[in-house]
Amino acid sequence: MTTTPLPAKPSLSQLRARAKDLRKAVTKARPDAVERVRAHHPAYAEGPLDAFTLRDAQLTIAREYGLPGWSELMEKVATELVEGRELHRYFGVELNNETWDLMEQIDETSPREDQERLLYGAFAACLHWLEAGNEANHARGEHLIARAALRIGRGQLGLHHARRCLEVIHAHPSQMSDWDEPFAREALARALAATGDLPSARAELAKAIELTTHVADPTDQQVLRTELAKEPWFGLRP
Repeated sequence: MTTTPLPAKPSLSQLRARAKDLRKAVTKARPDAVERVRAHHPAYAEGPLDAFTLRDAQLTIAREYGLPGWSELMEKVATELVEGRELHRYFGVELNNETWDLMEQIDETSPREDQERLLYGAFAACLHWLEAGNEANHARGEHLIARAALRIGRGQLGLHHARRCLEVIHAHPSQMSDWDEPFAREALARALAATGDLPSARAELAKAIELTTHVADPTDQQVLRTELAKEPWFGLRP
């Protein structure tokens, strides 16, 4: 198996984008992409290519660089770029982005190890932000944990962290952006619905929608509206 050296100034964001592109190319059965996978990901020597996931693409990319897995690639890139507090910030950003990416593919029907990877990634992102960020970063980390937990059917865990997210926001309002509270209300509404409290969930969803209308930046408003439109809502329709 031949490998490629890392570029002089590697970027994990670019590597993640490459992994997304590889996944799309493989699921479309592009010959060059399929050949790369067969060379570096033996489990896909014979397919099935339609089940090729982002994690498979990340593993393929890592092995192309001679590393055993994505986490080892992430660590190598990070340690070449930053250290100390900035290292925590770097991992906070990357783990946050990776967890949101994985949330598009993993749910409560996914293999247990995939569900655990999603949840632990959210916890790890929050931990790194506790070391390198401020209270706003902490609140956003709690929101991510809540959404990851709900995605894999951990309703009570999601409810705990959604409430903690809102608690941090209320304790430190000066640190927050105008979109933090509507996001917190959105997560809390989902968690309440998931745990069977639909009346409270409807009330929180109404607050989230109302607060969204007061977000100053139209782009931020649209991000919120897009997120509000996504499932799962556990029987509660936004």
